[in-house]
Amino acid sequence: MTRSNLHDGWRLRAVGGPVPADLVDRDVPAQVPGSNHLDLMAAGLIPDPCADGNEAALSWMHRVDWRYSTTFRAEAPRAGERVELVFEGIDTVATVELNGGVLGHTANMHRGYRFDVGGSLRDGDNDLTVTLRSALAHAEQAEAELGWRKRAYPHPYNAIRKMACSFGWDWGPDLQTAGLWKPVRLERWDTARLSQVRPLVTVDPDGAGRVDVHLALDRAADRDYTVLVTVGDRTGALAITGDTAHVTVLVPDARLWWPVGHGDQPLYDLTVALLADGRQVDAVRRRVGFRTVTVDTEPDEHGTPFAFVVNGERVFAKGANWIPDDHFLTRVTRERLARRVDQAVGANMNMLRVWGGGIYETDDFYDLCDERGVMVWQDFPFACAFYAEEEPLRGEVEAEARENIVRLVDHPSLVLWNGNNENLPAYTDWEGWKDSLEGRSWGNGYYHDLLPKIVEELDPTRPYAPGSPYSPGDLPPNDAHHGTRHDWDVWNSLDYTHYRDHVPRFSAEFGFQGPPTWTTLTRWIHDEPLTPTSPAFLRHQKAVNGNANLDRGLTPHLPVPTDFEQWHRATQLNQARAVAFGIEHYRSWWPRTAGALVWQLNDCWPAISWAAIDSDERPKPLYYALKHAFAPRLLTVQPRDGSPTLVAVNDHDEHWTGAVHVTRQDFAGEVLATAVLPLDVPPRSTASSDLPDDLLEPADPRREVLVATAGGIRTHHLFREDLDLDYHPEPFTADVTPVTGGYRVDVRAGSYVRDLTLLADKVAADAVVDDMLVSLTAGETHHFLVLTSEKLREPTSLLHPRVLGCANTFTSGGSSTTRRTNSPDR
Repeated sequence: MTRSNLHDGWRLRAVGGPVPADLVDRDVPAQVPGSNHLDLMAAGLIPDPCADGNEAALSWMHRVDWRYSTTFRAEAPRAGERVELVFEGIDTVATVELNGGVLGHTANMHRGYRFDVGGSLRDGDNDLTVTLRSALAHAEQAEAELGWRKRAYPHPYNAIRKMACSFGWDWGPDLQTAGLWKPVRLERWDTARLSQVRPLVTVDPDGAGRVDVHLALDRAADRDYTVLVTVGDRTGALAITGDTAHVTVLVPDARLWWPVGHGDQPLYDLTVALLADGRQVDAVRRRVGFRTVTVDTEPDEHGTPFAFVVNGERVFAKGANWIPDDHFLTRVTRERLARRVDQAVGANMNMLRVWGGGIYETDDFYDLCDERGVMVWQDFPFACAFYAEEEPLRGEVEAEARENIVRLVDHPSLVLWNGNNENLPAYTDWEGWKDSLEGRSWGNGYYHDLLPKIVEELDPTRPYAPGSPYSPGDLPPNDAHHGTRHDWDVWNSLDYTHYRDHVPRFSAEFGFQGPPTWTTLTRWIHDEPLTPTSPAFLRHQKAVNGNANLDRGLTPHLPVPTDFEQWHRATQLNQARAVAFGIEHYRSWWPRTAGALVWQLNDCWPAISWAAIDSDERPKPLYYALKHAFAPRLLTVQPRDGSPTLVAVNDHDEHWTGAVHVTRQDFAGEVLATAVLPLDVPPRSTASSDLPDDLLEPADPRREVLVATAGGIRTHHLFREDLDLDYHPEPFTADVTPVTGGYRVDVRAGSYVRDLTLLADKVAADAVVDDMLVSLTAGETHHFLVLTSEKLREPTSLLHPRVLGCANTFTSGGSSTTRRTNSPDR
């Protein structure tokens, strides 16, 4: 078996549609894997779509047809030899030709294609062309044939099996990429190849790891074969007489794979070797991890839970929703994915939900999650739309589901298959959607019949959910008491304090917007002046009423600044506070609430969005809020029976015991009341403590704060919103000292300081600070570590009030009044 990549010598040409004059009859070098936008950018023929208003200027590309072509040298097939041309991924509607003959057609970005070229491959040069039709034109034609169906955005993304957010979303651009986005290769064999390897990994009651390898052969020669399966140091062998086989390998006393924070992530090498007459003719190598996973949905006194159970242990899912990490998918390298997954772990997350408007992620993504213990909730690619259940769409849906389930089945990180994103409430709850169908299919058969049957057939080791949100039976899909819930009333219409209106069983989506970091924003948007309503800024604010919601969300808590840079900082702060508020509420109700997945971890372009990490990979203040709110141990003040109550959350295997020291003090640091409360929280549980009345009855609620501390864990509780607090306008002093790898910024509070942030990227583009949103009582100190490769000419720039600031300055009438000092350079 030989495999030869065909990635060299490709050219790209526009061959149909509204082609600009400077592109007519012109071809350019093309990268494969790659996409048309990237090739045209590399040739200097189009501007970067991410900058300013270029996205709109490139809308002509939506209706252009493109042709990729190359010439490669090969030998004609020998007698008895099989040769296939393999495309792992084509984006999207293509006609594939070899040496002038049509091999076939494609219409699905989410699957691969194989073409038998035994009759068309020749000795010497071979001409390969892939002509890509406009995906928009194809979708419009398919919609005309299958019938119009509602969707959340204008283009008919629901009529084509292509990444839905390629057509634009409320955080992403409308670019409609085209290209060969995964590897292309030639495969040759004269014996047999392993056409499918499907390892089902389970754990027996006695602790033995079981790997049931189901495999299929594609034979070129009718002869006897043997398959050899090795898992770690254990081996199983089987002689194969047909085209399918099943080999079981047991690993006694298997070490279990655990989510991060619950244990280790041991992985075992799996090798499946195909032998002919003792000679290896093909092999597949994977890694597997032994663990069990179920979802507890047994009704209880509160309704219907939705709790992940791994190796028999209930796990609170702390995580975020994941979108493609770059709109141009081939720019997402393994190294970039590793940085992103590491950031998720660094924010104390243990789950990422691969959202249904994107893609089935690359093997690299799941490999990294396996290694780091990040559970993956995998949506099938259906989102915010109705989908036809008739052919040819149905056949494509089945083909992609089968292919990707088999591809991903060996990953221990994958813990759930989910039918769709928000299509169930679209049918039952969204005004006018159901009536618009007029009897047409809408996807229900996929979510409740086709997909669960395929999962049961190919991957019975994992749970399946029909959709998110989902409630069982005839209940509304978004019922807070049953199953999974999405909370978008907060952000769309309600203040973030309304997260407390519901105690969901599992919050699979909730979030609040904020702009990207200052350096990312000003790298890509160059309006003069730059304002929330300047033209290019608005091109990157895709949410309906996005800016209005940002200001509305600020109004109950902070002033709405007229200075743009201050507005930028205030909206980032409010985003961080809003999401942390929701997380602490949800975690305080464990085990009734069993998960909180924030919308969203990442961005695919420089957007004003819900992301915690922007498209240039910089963490926003929200990221640090997630790190705090998802910490293994948490103290939070929550309302219980009408009174503020201290809740301790212990997401740890060890008992949390000791004492909580609680004080009520004024902003100047005078202690006005104090109490010591016993702390006794069993592993993976919560405990509540009533607070004495004298702690909850401030003499001056505008100038006092409640502080609870247990060891290194603390929480602050204020008695009024910032707008009504009498903060000191000069609450801290600071100095900066060079250290190895960057700088240390030392802050000392002279009065109460709330949500201290250091926006280091404003000083050095690569600068990252170790923490943000730090609150200090009078007399306390904090040390920030800023890592950067730059040697700053003026280290005191890290102390500038637009770099180092806190919430106090938004309401105290000054943003540049804090006294700052500088330590001498070392």
